[in-house]
Amino acid sequence: MRPRRSVLYLPGANERALEKAKGLPADALVLDLEDAVAPDAKVTARQRVCAAVSSGAYGEREVAVRVNGIGTEWHDDDLRAVAQAGPHAVVIPKVSSATDVHAVEDALTAAGAPQHTAIWAMIETPAAVLRAEEIANASTRLTVLVLGTNDLAKELHAEFVPGRAPLLTSLSLCLLAARAAGKSILDGVYNDVRDAEGFETECVQARQFGFDGKTVIHPNQLEPCNRVFAPSEAEIDHARRVIDAFEQAMAEGRGVVTVDGRMVENLHVEQARRVLGLAEAIERLH
Repeated sequence: MRPRRSVLYLPGANERALEKAKGLPADALVLDLEDAVAPDAKVTARQRVCAAVSSGAYGEREVAVRVNGIGTEWHDDDLRAVAQAGPHAVVIPKVSSATDVHAVEDALTAAGAPQHTAIWAMIETPAAVLRAEEIANASTRLTVLVLGTNDLAKELHAEFVPGRAPLLTSLSLCLLAARAAGKSILDGVYNDVRDAEGFETECVQARQFGFDGKTVIHPNQLEPCNRVFAPSEAEIDHARRVIDAFEQAMAEGRGVVTVDGRMVENLHVEQARRVLGLAEAIERLH
């Protein structure tokens, strides 16, 4: 299990940001060659990002690279270079169908990408939302869906409002697709880096929905994101008591188990083990 509570985008052309990220408490990093890089800096950024990936300087955290979109003049060269660098994942913007995933997978294989380099597909358009199940099931190499909520809102002509009512259908459909396919899923970014309260509220909403974590654009967003998406001490304690009570009941041949007055079934034990597994993974990472 890999924790992906906070996934920080970093501009690939900014050497200082890439260096600073070595000491930031993000669970994962996305070194960006797309939106954060001007057209005349794309080639330099590609070289800088691939060198950063190959350096191994980011410890145990996942390091992904967001390449330029399919059909752009930089996409093919990005994939070839990134495949040789061998990051944990390649993030593909504006994936629209399983065909897009297959094309990226074939290109990575042809370029010699190691088996550990996964595909993260960004869902950013209405067409992608409606095909989210198809995309999520397109390849075993695809491990994560990433919501691109800014582009999605633009395509929907939707407004950004507290609670994100215009996006809830899209968030739910993508979450259903990810879980049905056994894949992880990350919520989109929160744009106002000065609004700490609004950001944390959106993190809580995403966790309640079932997202694994959230993509972020500023280091100040890391602490609340990590805290919200991590099991609390109370949740960890409850998980341990559920497992202990269930195992004791099984050893004694009892068919009914209760913890805090509530019946415990296999599904509760599975949830408890997931809580403890996530807590242990977080501890190992940081």
